[in-house]
Amino acid sequence: MNYTMLTDFYEITMANGYLECGMGDRIAYFDMYFRQAPDGAGFAIMAGVKQLIDYLSSLEFSKEDIEFLRSKNMFCEKFLDYLSDFKFECDVWAIPEGTPIFPNEPIVTVRGPIIQAQFVETMVLLTINHQSLIATKSNRIVRAANGIPVMEFGSRRAQGYDGAIYGARAAYIGGVAGTACTISDQMFGVPALGTMAHSWVQSFDTEYDAFKAYAKCYPDNCTLLVDTYNVLKSGIPNAIRVFDEVLKPMGIKKCGIRIDSGDITYLSKKARKMLDDAGWTEASVCASNSLDEYIIRDILLQGAKIDSFGVGERLITSKSEPVFGGVYKLVAVEHQGEIIPRIKISENVQKITNPYFKKVVRLYSNETGMAIADVLTTYDEVIDDALPYEIFDPQNTWKRKVITDFKAVELQVPIFKSGKLVYESPSLEEIKAYAEEELSLIWDEVKRFENPHTYYVDLSQKLWDIRYDLLKAYNA
Repeated sequence: MNYTMLTDFYEITMANGYLECGMGDRIAYFDMYFRQAPDGAGFAIMAGVKQLIDYLSSLEFSKEDIEFLRSKNMFCEKFLDYLSDFKFECDVWAIPEGTPIFPNEPIVTVRGPIIQAQFVETMVLLTINHQSLIATKSNRIVRAANGIPVMEFGSRRAQGYDGAIYGARAAYIGGVAGTACTISDQMFGVPALGTMAHSWVQSFDTEYDAFKAYAKCYPDNCTLLVDTYNVLKSGIPNAIRVFDEVLKPMGIKKCGIRIDSGDITYLSKKARKMLDDAGWTEASVCASNSLDEYIIRDILLQGAKIDSFGVGERLITSKSEPVFGGVYKLVAVEHQGEIIPRIKISENVQKITNPYFKKVVRLYSNETGMAIADVLTTYDEVIDDALPYEIFDPQNTWKRKVITDFKAVELQVPIFKSGKLVYESPSLEEIKAYAEEELSLIWDEVKRFENPHTYYVDLSQKLWDIRYDLLKAYNA
């Protein structure tokens, strides 16, 4: 499907206006960033770049699109002719998928004719906001599980088709082991996982018959849902009976049960003992039923005997905070080859933008390998990591620290150059592995669920001066 017209209507009215004002070719710079990580977290995880590439690579206006816009009686023919011959010509930089990202740093930067750079705002935000939200939420849940595999089970509760499909992709970047969403396996290679529903059990005359039929169909992947009637009195005893009668003669020891209701901690302990006493020590216990990172953390602290988790609606919708607040702001324009900074001012300090064409540089300690801070610099600055470097809080400038023995790494990479794709997207497996590695370089204090340590995102002195001078000028 061509998503060119999936845009806020004002993007089109502004584009027409730019052209009529003779500003359509003016070069502008836009940054996408977010002001606060969801769930009060200390960081987020970048995701959605591949789908953004797909969108930008296929931008074109069909005859039907042009006729629709003409029917609105708002747009000049010169503009409609421009759209008929539309060719994406912007430069785009982005932080790679799987990278831990922090508030107020540009995660996507678009430079190009303002008529184009402005137009793509909606899809830049829609694509990156959604997948970064789900990747971040899934990672919280995966970390709460503390090494126990988590499966994404939320397709039926997702906000629409794309929410299910791309949510499963993002959840995999965040660390889940697989998904119940079959098409996400077909499209992206996210392993499709699943067993049975309560309806399977109810369809047979007895629970035992249902379990036995399933075990015969799938002896090598036999996980039985034991809570349709009574977990301890019928579900687990019937599961053990079927394991003994069907799997044991075949020499199969790997099997499992799933508990989808009730007190997971209590039932999993009892289930584990019953399975072990029956000799099925390798049988696994899977838990599902409205789980999130807090419930998972608590039941594990209470000693629950769980070998895997299935997490649905609270993951795929990020139910606790279902909005990733990314914004897309103009930060500079060009005039006769000179880059001129632009700023948005507000009485709400959080909403004051960081102007100018920028880079994001992450500083890593050579001693520990851990990330120390991120610094926003102007595009032409170079942080020499052979020399000491002073960072400071951009709001409380007296808070300063000199960094030594560090490595400086620029985070954004070129994606498009003059509209031509110059980036080769990694495989999803590579992105997932990269995310895990990069997260290991973020201090645990930053990754706390409650009251995380605030990771430093500072401005270089040159960029801070540009921002301060603009604030003074507009205040005057």
